[in-house]
Amino acid sequence: QVQLVESGGGLVQAGGSLRLSCAASSTIFRINIMGWYRQAPGKQRELVASIAPGGGSTSSADSVKGRFTISRDNAKNTVYLQMNNLKPEDTAIYYCNFVGYRNSWGQGTQVTVSS
Repeated sequence: QVQLVESGGGLVQAGGSLRLSCAASSTIFRINIMGWYRQAPGKQRELVASIAPGGGSTSSADSVKGRFTISRDNAKNTVYLQMNNLKPEDTAIYYCNFVGYRNSWGQGTQVTVSS
C-alpha cells in the first residue's frame, strides 16, 4: 500500500481559494493516474479531478470545472488541487488517491466553505 498524506484544507469564505497537496510514499505514484476525491456529509465519495501520469491530460467534474485545477510534481511524488471561487457546496473532506489502482485511503483534509 502507498501512503497518501493530504494537507492544505481549512475554513474559507465563499469566493475564496485553497490549495491542497497530497504527498505519496512511493514512486509508483509517477506511473499512475492520480485523482482528488471528496466526500460531503451524508454523501458518497466522488471523483472531482484526475491527472495523467505525465501531467499532460486532466479531467474534472462538471461541478468544479473552471474553478478547480489539478496538477502534479512527479519529482516530489505530490499532487495538488488549486481551488478557486469556492462555494458552500464544496464543503467536504478531500482525499487524493490513484484512479484505477486499488489503494487504501488517507485521512483526507477538511475543506469548509462558509456563505
